[in-house]
Amino acid sequence: MNRITKLALATMLCVLPALTVSAEESATPEESASSLKANLKRVALEYNQNSVSNKDEDDDYPGTFNSDEQENFTGLFDGNIEYATQSMVWLNSLFMEYGKSKTTEKGVTTDSENADKILFTTDYTHKVWLLEEGFVGPFVNLGYQTEFTTFEGADGDDYRTQIVRAKAGMKLYEGKHFKELYAALVEEADFTYGSAVMKTGGEVGYQYEYELRDGVKFVSDGYYRRFFEYDKYERTDYEYEAETNNRIDVAIVNGFSFAPFVDYRNAKTRGAKKSRSDTTVGVALGYNTSYQFF
Repeated sequence: MNRITKLALATMLCVLPALTVSAEESATPEESASSLKANLKRVALEYNQNSVSNKDEDDDYPGTFNSDEQENFTGLFDGNIEYATQSMVWLNSLFMEYGKSKTTEKGVTTDSENADKILFTTDYTHKVWLLEEGFVGPFVNLGYQTEFTTFEGADGDDYRTQIVRAKAGMKLYEGKHFKELYAALVEEADFTYGSAVMKTGGEVGYQYEYELRDGVKFVSDGYYRRFFEYDKYERTDYEYEAETNNRIDVAIVNGFSFAPFVDYRNAKTRGAKKSRSDTTVGVALGYNTSYQFF
């Protein structure tokens, strides 16, 4: 059974419950209306300092896991267009971040990137079990991940991340505190080094919000992804990746907020002896808003 067949089978198994339990049966007249809105979840400028562990022990890590420990500024954009009906939610999202610093010593200038990511995703979630707040149902997600600039590989050549990633699983969406909580089967086609490397794995992830007091909110999101099958060996392919981003949003005025934050990433590649972590601490000035079309 090939990997595409596995993912298709997992998708069908997730969607089957929707054939017997329908959110339409418990929907109120207000819930049955469809809606379309654009969510500018966060546009932010961050001042931060990052630190990478075990940096000098292995050469088999790509991209920002090789960044220097420096203070720098990072720009971030996170937004989506959401179409919802009484039975489903369809999200089309764009996430971008970039951070770079330069140091000059004895006439030699060195560039170091601590963030470089572009992620396009389209996500369909079917409403099966309606809760007092939010719902639970199967979902499918297709994404494309790349970056703004190239990175130097272990062989000295330049490469750019290019990954097509598909997921299928179950999700809690728009709960009281967990705005998203999911578990999924993952299939990746990684074109970073030329010909595609196919990978199969599993992933769990979350988005969490808790209001500490009026105008002050704790926000956290993250995921853990582990691969258990590959179609070929590439030493820089990840065995697992984990990431958590945590901040305290303090509302200022008209959608603007101030936020101290701590972000943490940990990963291990197939060719490395030890895992490598990247910790970033800093403060951010952010903005968010929504536009309701109907």
